[in-house]
Order: sequence, then structure tokens, then C-alpha cells
Amino acid sequence: MGRIFVVDLEGRTYNCKFCKTQLALCDDLVSRAFHCPRGKAYLFSNAVNITFGPHEERMMLSGMHTVADIFCCCCGQIVGWKYEAAHEKNQKYKEGKFVLERTYPKNDCIFVEDLHKFMDIEKKLLHKFFFLSVK
Repeated sequence: MGRIFVVDLEGRTYNCKFCKTQLALCDDLVSRAFHCPRGKAYLFSNAVNITFGPHEERMMLSGMHTVADIFCCCCGQIVGWKYEAAHEKNQKYKEGKFVLERTYPKNDCIFVEDLHKFMDIEKKLLHKFFFLSVK
């Protein structure tokens, strides 16, 4: 196993709640209208500081896709998947894009887009339940 090099992003970022590793820029957010088996998810054009699982064929709500699960490179938590290939023409726009899940069942955590809008006291309570957060 080699040394882990973490990419440092500038600007507002989506981060892993467990280890605070930056995963994506807010500017790379493509859509908030995605769903996963565990709830809602966000589509990003780019993601960093992740590792990939094996490619697999998966039936999604929008049809059959070739995807690879993505994991935080520092703590190893699953954070979503990458669309490798879409089998339907109207889904080709997803190819090469990343989905970060808003929920993760093991820790009952959710993804927060605008955590900075909450008051300080609310932040302390909410941080206990959030998987991914925004800086």
C-alpha cells in the first residue's frame, strides 16, 4: 500500500463527515434530483480523494448502467458511485459523472448542502447526524 496524497480544493466543498476529506466543489454540482436505494443523492461533474470499487452492471431507476462504487480515500467509507457507461441514449449525459449519496444507513447520516446557514447551536446538534458536510 502506498502513501495517500489528498487533493486540496479551494472554495466551498462537500466533505466526508467522518474524516473531513474534501470530495467535491460546490461549483461541480450538476443536479440535486438524484435518488439512491438509501434516499436522495447529488450528481457531480467531478470528485476527488476517492477510490473506486469494481465496475458492475446495476439497474437504476433510469435504466441499466455500468457503475463503480466510490469510497473516501482516507477513511474508506462508501460515499456514492461513478457512472462508467449508460446503456440508454437519453442517459449518456451521466457517463463519467459522480453521485454522492445524501444518506448512509449504517450511521443514519445525511448529506447537507448549506450547513453554514444554520445557527451555531443547531450545527452542534446536526453535526452528530450528518455524513457529508459543506465547508
